[in-house]
Amino acid sequence: MPLYHGNDNKKPSGGIKGRHRKVKRKCLIGGYPAETKLGDYEKRKKVRARGGNTKIKLLKAHYANVLIPKKKQARKVKILRVLRNPSNRDYDRKGIITKGAIIETELGLAVVTSRPGQEGVINALLTES
Repeated sequence: MPLYHGNDNKKPSGGIKGRHRKVKRKCLIGGYPAETKLGDYEKRKKVRARGGNTKIKLLKAHYANVLIPKKKQARKVKILRVLRNPSNRDYDRKGIITKGAIIETELGLAVVTSRPGQEGVINALLTES
């Protein structure tokens, strides 16, 4: 079920008193967050976006495209675990992958640079450590 993200608390402009006459619009509907987790396989969900466009949400992840800055190449590597997620403490505990999360891969530590819940893929940058 979609969520309504509009703001009905504003009063009408021009000093008009009384009940507001705003109606809920279809364009103000938002969705629930994808909350991408680590899994044995990859699971994606196709969602209709505004203007008839589609978004591919990544629900479970197994691999990440990691960019190695020194070699200037990218590799598809297995994600071992989620170390830290600075965006949310609860996400940190649950092991949810979002942009900015630090993941442990076969090559080493990497920072997620893509938005898995919006783009359907995990792109990461290998950290120098």
